[in-house]
Amino acid sequence: MVPAPQMGEREREILTAIVETFIATGEPVGSRTLARASREGLSPATIRNVMSDLADSGFLEQPHTSAGRVPSTEAYRYYVEQITGNARLSREDQGMIQESFHGVSDVQEFMERTSHVLSLISRNVGVAVAIGGPKNALDHVYFSRLGDQKVLAVVVTRSGLVRDRVLRLDISQSDLDAAARFLNDNFRGWTMEAMRVELARRLEQERSEYDSLMVSVEQLYKQGALAADDNAQMVFVEGASNLVAGEQDRQRLQEMLKTLEEKQKIVGLLSAYLDAKQEAVRVVIGLDQALPSMRNFVLIGAPARVGGEVMGSLAVIGPTRIDYEHTMTAVSYIARMFDKMLNEPE
Repeated sequence: MVPAPQMGEREREILTAIVETFIATGEPVGSRTLARASREGLSPATIRNVMSDLADSGFLEQPHTSAGRVPSTEAYRYYVEQITGNARLSREDQGMIQESFHGVSDVQEFMERTSHVLSLISRNVGVAVAIGGPKNALDHVYFSRLGDQKVLAVVVTRSGLVRDRVLRLDISQSDLDAAARFLNDNFRGWTMEAMRVELARRLEQERSEYDSLMVSVEQLYKQGALAADDNAQMVFVEGASNLVAGEQDRQRLQEMLKTLEEKQKIVGLLSAYLDAKQEAVRVVIGLDQALPSMRNFVLIGAPARVGGEVMGSLAVIGPTRIDYEHTMTAVSYIARMFDKMLNEPE
């Protein structure tokens, strides 16, 4: 294959025109179509010669002998590399996004709306994953006795994540209330990891001064009521119906929809391709290495950060014939909004 840097200006413009025309129409692109739109007034014969060279280099494919050409996976990858990143969302899109997130103040609600907004704006599948993390600061805890030997422990972090566990414990409601007050009064604003370390230290040092309160706290602590559950994930997927209209292969469609229903596979997909350290939106063309049912599909995603902490990820999944620039711009815009809205000063 011809290395991208060796591609001439004419080849680059024709390849870009083919990709953008195919994205817009879904039909193989012929030389006459390109000639009519050529700014340089190139003839169909000249364009055919360039298209032949591009095909020899692996950038174009010909689905039928009498049809025009369609971009290959390599063509899409080259096209994405040429996108400048200077595109801006329309005022209508910005207004729709801002209105959709109005009043949102926690991670869970933001992520749920993100999957919906991305599916609308891309007309594909919007995905958002919120993850737990050791740096989530405590907002408050709540304990409730459910019956004999059962206690519901609810932990709410300042980022808005809510975790609950049912523990096998026999503690009265009054003791549970006292333990919750102790933790809320002493550890609100502490990171989960720092709180557990300090609690372990206090329980060890104050062993001789135990009263019923500290006994209750120790029991709750040892049973995992305050465990960070760093792998806890909330997965939101919306817009699978957008794929139905564009997919003619019924068996492949069923495979794709089944994959989207299995949310752990979606988490694995984002984990495989999105790096928490990346600063920009990443485009992955061809997802079949991670999920065979997602061949000929692309993922356009980014980490969701609050300050420097990664709180999850957001992405669009769609066919290779997707509006790359518009989708990349939307993903980037929402990722920045996530940080801006939820990054409260300590």
